[in-house]
Amino acid sequence: MTSLKKSPLHERHVALGAKFAEFGGWEMPLEYGGVVAEHTAVRTSVGVFDVSHLGKATVKGPGAAAYVNSCLTNDLGKIGPGQAQYTLCCAEDGGVVDDLIAYLHADDDVFLIPNAANTAEVVRRLAEQAPDGVVVTNTHDDYAILAVQGTHSDDVVAAIGLPTGHDYMAFAVADFAGTPVVVCRTGYTGERGYELVVPNDAAVAVFDALLAAGEQYGIVPAGLGARDTLRTEMGYPLHGQDISPQITPVQARSGWAVGWKKEHFWGDAALRAEKEAGPKRVLRGLRAVGRGIPRPHMTVAGADGPVGEVTSGTFSPTLKKGIALALLDAAIKEGDQVTVDVRGRQEPFEVVKPPFVTVNVRQD
Repeated sequence: MTSLKKSPLHERHVALGAKFAEFGGWEMPLEYGGVVAEHTAVRTSVGVFDVSHLGKATVKGPGAAAYVNSCLTNDLGKIGPGQAQYTLCCAEDGGVVDDLIAYLHADDDVFLIPNAANTAEVVRRLAEQAPDGVVVTNTHDDYAILAVQGTHSDDVVAAIGLPTGHDYMAFAVADFAGTPVVVCRTGYTGERGYELVVPNDAAVAVFDALLAAGEQYGIVPAGLGARDTLRTEMGYPLHGQDISPQITPVQARSGWAVGWKKEHFWGDAALRAEKEAGPKRVLRGLRAVGRGIPRPHMTVAGADGPVGEVTSGTFSPTLKKGIALALLDAAIKEGDQVTVDVRGRQEPFEVVKPPFVTVNVRQD
């Protein structure tokens, strides 16, 4: 993995005994002391994730926010400065190029966090059509991102002098030892938490401070393995699996992130047509009735044969059973019984609506 990019916290992860894996061209921690232990710590107390592999980009200049709003699916006009929004970058055929978070600083200043592997393509598309005066800059390598997630996330973030308590998907810019840090109340775990956007040269100091402040709460560094099990329990989609250039927001039941009343956004004609006609396949949740553990690409069958395939599947540490997201024929509904081909065994599953666990992310 010598050619992979590394987080500014890489040496810290090595010292903590992390096992590494490749994520979007980056060598990132997969786990430290075990995925289940890290998952459980986030659900019951607090954990901190290094997600610096995520992309970063700025769109600045007169009309920057209006321009972004004309490209990405969600309606940026529904939020104001100091708020963030989940949105999608779609191709003209409606396929998802990427899903990302847009931070609205001002009408002329938008900060974007795409997925690692898709950052260059999102920046390319936005820069290619940008009007005069609007500048799109790839800042992928300039910032670290730390996600503090769990019941005690407020306690830990406040203990290092950063603001807490703001509304879900709101952010504040604060000072940490002379360095500006963006603190946004968001995350990918389903628990209450914060994501900190930190200039690279301050990343180690912030990370160390979080671990020290969280020691009394049993904070653990958590890897991207636990991040995946946590997000699957919530039914949050992963680009490249549950949404992709071949899977549209309509199929993925992500229409809530589409500003249908907007005049235009990339892929709008295709998505409006699919919404009107109704999708032929739909992303749904599967919960094991027995002991089967589903994995991506396993075949899902109904009474009359195959009806789709698993897009994300795992063992749920919280429920102690297998769960999955699966792209199924639209005729399959919640409450139906299906089977998943788990290594040649037809394991029974129930079709359910995610999340699979109690939602705490918006809890005040």
